[in-house]
Amino acid sequence: MNKIPLSFLDLAPVPEGKTTAEGVAYTVATAQKAEAIGMNRYWMAEHHNMPGIASAATSVLLSHIGAQTNKIRIGSGGVMLPNHSPLVVAEQFGTLQALYGDRIDLGLGRAPGTDGATFQALRRQMHDAERFPQDVQELLFFLGNDSDRSPVQAFPGAGSNVPIWILGSSLFGATLAAKLGLPYSFASHFAPRMLGQAIATYRDNFESSIYLDKPYVMLAANLLLAQNSNEARYHFTSAQQSFVRLRRGGRGQVPKPVESMDSHWNATEKAMVDDALSVSFIGSVDEVRPQLQRFIEEYKPDELMVTANIYDQQARLQSLELVPQLELFDLN
Repeated sequence: MNKIPLSFLDLAPVPEGKTTAEGVAYTVATAQKAEAIGMNRYWMAEHHNMPGIASAATSVLLSHIGAQTNKIRIGSGGVMLPNHSPLVVAEQFGTLQALYGDRIDLGLGRAPGTDGATFQALRRQMHDAERFPQDVQELLFFLGNDSDRSPVQAFPGAGSNVPIWILGSSLFGATLAAKLGLPYSFASHFAPRMLGQAIATYRDNFESSIYLDKPYVMLAANLLLAQNSNEARYHFTSAQQSFVRLRRGGRGQVPKPVESMDSHWNATEKAMVDDALSVSFIGSVDEVRPQLQRFIEEYKPDELMVTANIYDQQARLQSLELVPQLELFDLN
């Protein structure tokens, strides 16, 4: 099996009892560790009205990460485009490209990344998402080489050609990415149900473009490695608790891990969370390696992006330190 690049997706988790500043400091340390082991990209996700996530101002935090790293690609996974004007996004990521050169990626999502009330507070409306295909094309125009005759240009941004990715968990994003000839990232780490169908749709309908000559698929997964399975599963209960709380409409910082989830969810919630997090690789290196190998062989991604939004920062760093022992990835 050919080795593929490995990247990291982060939400800048803020653990219970910690400040946003501490959460951001943990994120910087995680990005530096990802770079040290040779990961390809470090992406941040835009979410709002969530006290356990510090990446709402995604481009601002990406700039901070860029200043604290040297070579790892940094980008959005993603910017929720219905929340923003394409011109403003072009200016933000054009600025990042001016600061950090060709290390910048711009992943775009169609969902608002928040609840309806917060969407209104962002001065947006739910039907704004219907313009997503047109907004993507407008953003490509602002970042491209042909806007010099336009009455409106992105400064910075014009001519930067920041690579744009389409993110998704359904056939809509897969179809759009294929039509525009853009790379595609599927959110299998929390919405895996249409994984196989979306990948097939993208690959079967891909049209080569000035951006990409053949399909490029990146899949997302939860990955948490530890010295033994019990330790890894203990720390992963933080992520499971967060999902239960989200399903209940609650909010809060990233919870501490627990010895057992039995008293923290009912049977219906357990089934729902197990389904949402089914693309998760949790355990020791020897336990996880064959599971990951089967996943890669089945879906044949061009790249894998992993995430671990848990309470314990040392467990996150230790997991990254163990990644090279998997011997499955092309680490720079």
